Amino acid sequence: MMLLLGLAGVAHGGGRRRLVVSSNENEPCRRMTVYYHDILYSGNNTANATSAAVTRPAAALSTSRWANGTYFGLLVVFDDLVTEEQALASEPVARAQGFYFYDRKEALNAWMAFSLVFDSAAYRGTLNLMGADLMAEETRDLSVVGGTGDFFMSRGVATLSTKAIEGAVYFRLKMDIKLYECYV
Repeated sequence: MMLLLGLAGVAHGGGRRRLVVSSNENEPCRRMTVYYHDILYSGNNTANATSAAVTRPAAALSTSRWANGTYFGLLVVFDDLVTEEQALASEPVARAQGFYFYDRKEALNAWMAFSLVFDSAAYRGTLNLMGADLMAEETRDLSVVGGTGDFFMSRGVATLSTKAIEGAVYFRLKMDIKLYECYV
C-alpha cells in the first residue's frame, strides 16, 4: 500500500502537494481565460489548417446536413492554437488536441473532448475537457475532468463563448476556465 502511494507522488512530479477544494463557485482555486482558434481544412488552406473533417454524414442524412446547416454526423479532429489574447497571431499558451462531432439533426450542436496541452514557462501539463457545446447558447459549459503536471487531477468548468466566426472555416472561442479542485 505504501509503495503505491509513493508511486502516486512520483507520477505527478514527486513533490508533496495538497488538495485545495473550493467551497464557493465564485472563488475557484485557479482561474484563467484563453482563446481557442479552429481553422478547418477547406481544400486550399493546407498551411494554415489546424483541424480536418474525418467523416461525412451518411447518404440518408446528407440532405439534412445541407438543408438546415447542422452538419449532423460530421466528425472533426483538431490540433488548435490556444492563446492568452484574442488575436490568432498572439503568443500561444497551449494547443487544444482532440475532436468534436455534430450530434443534433434539428439545430447546430456539437460534442467535444480534448486536452489543452501546456508547455510554456507559465504552465506545463494538460487539462482535459469534455461535454456538449450547445452552440445556440451565448455561453455554455464544458466539464474539466482532470489534468496532469501543473494541473494534476484538476476538476472544474470551462465556460465557452463564441467570439468570431468566418464562414465554415474559422471560429474563435473564449474559454473562461475555473478549477474547483487543485493540487498545489
